Amino acid sequence: MDVSWTLWALTIFGLSALIAVDFFIGRKPHDVSTKEAGIWTIVWIVLAILFGAGLAVFGETQASGEFFAGFITEKSLSVDNLFVFVLIMAKFSVPSHLQQRVLLIGVLIALVLRAIFIAAGAAVIANFSWVFYIFGAFLIYTAWKLIQEARADEEDEEFEENRLLKSIEHRYGVADKYHGTKLFIQNNGKRVLTPLMVVMLAIGMTDVLFALDSIPAIFGLTQDPYIVFTANAFALMGLRQLYFLIGGLLKKLVHLSYGLSVILGFIGVKLVLHALHESGVHVPEISIPFSLSVICGVLVITTITSLIANKKRAAAEAEETAKAEAAGPADEESKSVSS
Repeated sequence: MDVSWTLWALTIFGLSALIAVDFFIGRKPHDVSTKEAGIWTIVWIVLAILFGAGLAVFGETQASGEFFAGFITEKSLSVDNLFVFVLIMAKFSVPSHLQQRVLLIGVLIALVLRAIFIAAGAAVIANFSWVFYIFGAFLIYTAWKLIQEARADEEDEEFEENRLLKSIEHRYGVADKYHGTKLFIQNNGKRVLTPLMVVMLAIGMTDVLFALDSIPAIFGLTQDPYIVFTANAFALMGLRQLYFLIGGLLKKLVHLSYGLSVILGFIGVKLVLHALHESGVHVPEISIPFSLSVICGVLVITTITSLIANKKRAAAEAEETAKAEAAGPADEESKSVSS
């Protein structure tokens, strides 16, 4: 898709305006209700659908299909980020009324850093087609790693700060408590970070780590930097509201990691086939409609199996509780008889 600098400028301006409206409406720190989160989640999804439809009308049908495939993939991968965001919020004991501000600024940091990643990835791909082999192999490895992590016991999982974040804290110092929405304060004549600033940096840096697999994944669906950027932008901008909407439901998506591993593995294979095709090897290439069908199908199946697994677990726990309650009186009666 041939994108002019004017269209790039208009797109960035439009996205910036939407972010500004979102920030203005939620500028006052407050506890986000399920209703508010649900409305804004729908708004961002509808905007993404309208943008994709606009690409089909004013651009190309191929570009529209690539956008939707990329958006759904990035959205599903970003849901996995929410697990870590929950850990970060708990680690730093972020007050509930400040969590919205933390996620807004953290996501903006992530969006800027991802834009840099996308520009670098597009430049590398344009000059070195063999990089598709590396991206494909990395995604297949990541898929295998996700399965291993899903099988591991993660009940005691905690967020651990990376070295960069620790060095920033050591260099500037951190206040001992939150000071509203302030990011810096003066402490004994020295300017130090507030815990709020540290959490925002943690959210942004953590998302960049997730981008190491999501950016190659979307480049496996489209090599158009414009589509890659806009799909990432729409997926990330609705992430904050999604956090409050399904935060309590995340633990119920027990098979999400398996579904994401299948998606990443599938795109990894697609990338390898594309690399072979670029090298002159006659191999079949996977089309965007087929990719979109696989991605949506895997997410639907993952959600259904997660709900079934949770229902069975709840039934088993209820049965165990009933047995324990039934055994309790019998044990007390036997004790009284023996005495």
